[in-house]
Amino acid sequence: QVRLVESGGGLVQAGGSLRLSCAASESRINAMAWYRQAPGKQRDLVALITRAGSTKYADSVKGRFTISRDNAKNTVYLQMSSLKLEDTAIYYCAADKYGNDYWGQGTQVTVSS
Repeated sequence: QVRLVESGGGLVQAGGSLRLSCAASESRINAMAWYRQAPGKQRDLVALITRAGSTKYADSVKGRFTISRDNAKNTVYLQMSSLKLEDTAIYYCAADKYGNDYWGQGTQVTVSS
C-alpha cells in the first residue's frame, strides 16, 4: 500500500505562488499526478508526470504550473505561479504503481483577491 503525503498548501493572494510537494512511501512509482477539486465540482486532473519525465497539463494551468519529480526521493512537486481565484481547491496527489492507483489526503489551496 503506497502512502502519499502532501504538503505546501495554504492561503495566497491572486498572482502569487505556491509549491506543493507529495512524498510517496515507496519507490518505483510510475506516473504521478496532481488533481484538484473545488467545492461542488468534480475532481479534475491538473498535471501528470511519468517516471521518465513526460508531462501533461490541464489547459487551464498551462504556462502557470509546473510539475516535476525527484525519483530518488519518491516525491512529486507542483510549482504554481500566477495563481487565480479559480485555482482555489483541494489538491490531491495521485500515484500509479503496477496498475494500482493511490491517493493522498489532499491539501487546501485558497487564492484570495
